[in-house]
Amino acid sequence: MDNNSTTAIHPDVVVAMLPYLRRAFGNPSSIHRFGREARQAVDEAREKVAQLIGAKPSEVVFTSGGTEADNLAIKGVALAAEKKGGHIITSAIEHHAVLGPCQYLEKGGFEVTFVPVDHHGLLDPDDVKRAITDKTILISIMHANHEVGTIEPIEEIGKLAMERNIPFHTDAVQSVGKVPLNVETLRVNLLSLSAHKFYGPKGVGALYIRKGTRISPQVYGGHQELSFRAGTENVSGIVGLGQAAEIVVHKMEAEGERLCRLRDRLWERIRGTVESVRLNGHPTKRIPNTLNVSFDLVEGESLVINLDLGGIAVSAGSACTSGSVEPSHVLLAMGRSPTVAKGSVRFSLGMGNTPGEIEYTADSLKEVVRRLRSASRCSESEMAIRSHGKAVGGEA
Repeated sequence: MDNNSTTAIHPDVVVAMLPYLRRAFGNPSSIHRFGREARQAVDEAREKVAQLIGAKPSEVVFTSGGTEADNLAIKGVALAAEKKGGHIITSAIEHHAVLGPCQYLEKGGFEVTFVPVDHHGLLDPDDVKRAITDKTILISIMHANHEVGTIEPIEEIGKLAMERNIPFHTDAVQSVGKVPLNVETLRVNLLSLSAHKFYGPKGVGALYIRKGTRISPQVYGGHQELSFRAGTENVSGIVGLGQAAEIVVHKMEAEGERLCRLRDRLWERIRGTVESVRLNGHPTKRIPNTLNVSFDLVEGESLVINLDLGGIAVSAGSACTSGSVEPSHVLLAMGRSPTVAKGSVRFSLGMGNTPGEIEYTADSLKEVVRRLRSASRCSESEMAIRSHGKAVGGEA
């Protein structure tokens, strides 16, 4: 139940990758037969990824994953346009792969506006419009949020950006492969994606760069990837990304409907059997596999640990921040209190999940929450007795 963190690699992806881990080990930059074979595999994968997002193959640049793609997009565009201005617009609920480079650029003298969201995690395009200045050189807004699943109004923001000739980037890591999207319809200049979020291998992703977008490379030392990203290509990983893209293109619609039914069934069971719960994220404008729920009087981390003991994997935040004791910056930006935010858990479904697992999870969750709340009440009562004893008679 933690597929937004990563997905299981599809068996067909493994089969497609194996030849390039064994026999076909050539360097794509080599001109002999072994190199040409690897180059052809990379080119075919580029075509498959382009088809998935409605782009031209020449606009797809392979990276080591979504984080590198985000960094290349944000730092690359900002540094290329530095003389035109130093203002960047993003949202308060972005993944740290976007917030990190924005904060890095702030330290270097750039100005960053973090546009707020409403209680559903939805951004208002008018807020983006009001934030634009004559020094704005980049807008970066995620397509779907990694924690609550809310889908942002990217088309409207893309129209604003295009009218003002401002490069527009979207982190679509959590939506590519889950919902249909097209870079032309979205009106984006740049789009980030990652293979392991839709049944491909870890360590490989891509950045769509619209033809004519000015961007400075962030890795130097070679002319690979259209001179945007130096370094010998990860051929087997790229092949895996291409195969995963081909699989989800054909299965996306039906699988999305199936996951939506499972997700809604899980929420129906949770709110029907557990008191004092709250849905986080937009009720309808949401990717089909994601359910984020707040449980009063329970720590999300405790829920994660106790569900894990029953064989159920969920998350108390994004995978990149799961080791943090701080409440989710996404939920805080949505107006949740730190206490509510810390009591939140994300369920994110994938191809392998079944109706039986939904029922098992709901049954287990009911018992775990009851037990944790009971322990919490006992702890609170004990603390109250101790505090009262100290106040009345000193040591208790």
